[in-house]
Amino acid sequence: MNIYERIGLKRVINACGKMTILGVSAVDRTVMDEVAEAASNYVEIDTLIDRVGELISTHTGAEDSCVTSSASAGIAISVAAVISKGDPNLVERLPDSSGLANEVILLKGHSVNYGAPVTTMVRLGGGVPVEVGQANESEAFHVASAITGRTAAILYVKSHHAVQKGMVPLAEMIRIAHEHGLPLIIDAAAEEDLKKYVAAGADLVIYSGAKAIDAPTSGFITGRKALIGACKAQYHGIGRPMKIGKECMLGLVKALDRYAVHKHDGRADIPALEAAIAEVNGIRGLSAELEQDEAGREIYRARVRVHADVLGVDAAAIEAQLRGGSPAIYTRKYYLNAGVFSIDPRPLQGDDLAVIVARLRQLAGACLQENTAKENA
Repeated sequence: MNIYERIGLKRVINACGKMTILGVSAVDRTVMDEVAEAASNYVEIDTLIDRVGELISTHTGAEDSCVTSSASAGIAISVAAVISKGDPNLVERLPDSSGLANEVILLKGHSVNYGAPVTTMVRLGGGVPVEVGQANESEAFHVASAITGRTAAILYVKSHHAVQKGMVPLAEMIRIAHEHGLPLIIDAAAEEDLKKYVAAGADLVIYSGAKAIDAPTSGFITGRKALIGACKAQYHGIGRPMKIGKECMLGLVKALDRYAVHKHDGRADIPALEAAIAEVNGIRGLSAELEQDEAGREIYRARVRVHADVLGVDAAAIEAQLRGGSPAIYTRKYYLNAGVFSIDPRPLQGDDLAVIVARLRQLAGACLQENTAKENA
């Protein structure tokens, strides 16, 4: 029985991924020891923010970094930074950015909802989102033609939530931004490569600490020193309600150190996934196959297909029963309309995978039994 079961909540099996709705990550004990020690001592917070920024930058290769409470906060703070440029008067004035260069260009296919709209985070920072192109296709001219004297930055969203095809490549977005003297901000919240986007020339890159890195609730912005200074300045403005505690700052640093040594190897998950896939393929009415992450990350999952013509119910019905049972089993359900859901092995613990397969067998058997009863009635 885990701590949440002890307070009356049901067990949750997370086969969905590093998702905010499920508490994101299971944090390693060594990281939590660092959190506990940091929480029990005092420190000058401004000095800590600067030092943590330096330590984060050793992992990203950037000039400097700004620790945040989350990737969402990082978007709002980054937008406020490029609008205010750290001017104290403007910092205090935001999110009222009237009369300032405040437009933030993003591809329409990147205007995603990850639990909240990314455009809401832009507005919280005082920005005015300007979506360009179409949802399934964008061209460089769409971006360039939207740039005016009111443009503050270009935002690029690197996420599985975003449209993956038909978008302007990142390198082209960076070229356009710099050709027009604009900063390029990347929302890379769940990305696993902490150096790639800084090395590519992005000016500010935003990561979640609690996703790939398995840190406690946290995030960070990494990039050009002048802009990072403007990000830190926002803690005297819109960043104040987004501040992060000293304990989570040091928990993030410890998790980053651990991540550098124990970075998740997606290919190591394949044997267990293939064994589970073989079991699912032996269940009448279901089939499964190995799939790679849709955004190209080195993450592998088991994609389960529900054959509604055999079971008499569709993938949405099976997924709802998985999620509604005890333990509650959460899978990746982005493609239920296509008759499939996926099992992400990264958050699984103990016998979770065996429990999932057993539950699928039970649900499929119950559906088949009900179909037989109807036929015999």
